[in-house]
Amino acid sequence: MNAKKLKGFFKLIRFELPFAAGICVLSGQLLALKEFPSMQLAALGFLSVFTISASILVLNDYFDIETDKINAPYRPIPSNVLTKTEALYFSIFLLIIGFASSLLININSFICIFVLTLLGYLYNRRFKKCGLLGNLIVSFSVGMTFIYGGISVGFPLDKHILFFAFTAALIDLGEEIASDAMDAKGDLLIGSNSLAIKYGKPFALKVSTIIFLVVITFSFLPLLLSWFSVIYLIPILIMDAFILFPVIKLYKIENDDFGRKYIRIIYLGSTLGILIFIAILLLSE
Repeated sequence: MNAKKLKGFFKLIRFELPFAAGICVLSGQLLALKEFPSMQLAALGFLSVFTISASILVLNDYFDIETDKINAPYRPIPSNVLTKTEALYFSIFLLIIGFASSLLININSFICIFVLTLLGYLYNRRFKKCGLLGNLIVSFSVGMTFIYGGISVGFPLDKHILFFAFTAALIDLGEEIASDAMDAKGDLLIGSNSLAIKYGKPFALKVSTIIFLVVITFSFLPLLLSWFSVIYLIPILIMDAFILFPVIKLYKIENDDFGRKYIRIIYLGSTLGILIFIAILLLSE
């Protein structure tokens, strides 16, 4: 296999997205146990969600080749770096690793991963065109990564986990709606019912902005409720800054590719905030 194909496989998984999902799982484990889990449990939790998330993202490219020819012609499949068959086999390979690693944790983890995989498949195959409903399915799945972390250690309904799960779901919902606004041209080909297509790009961005402002407002709730000490204001402010800056920029750009870059900043900034939160939590033990 040549280096170009290897690079294509790497691009297919969109590394930062499954990595962020894995970090959310580790956060869920930490929030549930109030300490770092065993290395085996942490590795299996991270690996299972990373590979399942990557598998679903690869499958997304597999189904979206026609829209990607317009929205993202540089992606591995429309640019002919990889074939659809190669992408499908890669997705199945990742899926097997995800199922196996979740089963090694416990049966409840496997059931959760199976349900999330099914939702991911249904989204790619059917609900991606449904606009807001599709956005809600994806955001629910993202929020579930925290709860999956709790399930893996036996405490899925911890109040801290539920709060972070809800916050992550809202962040992703805002990102999904904003991404639809950037992808409206290509989504017209598949008869998408996204908010951007139904009501226009400015309306979709306004809805996305409102969601992000709600996230920023409620991000201070754990401190107000004295769940955490004041030092946790650091990751909160970092996350909020990485949300607010791109949101402001999205209103001022005409180029959809630049818009996608700002949306990516939100993902990366949120992940950075979570990593700093984990570091503080571990150092305070």
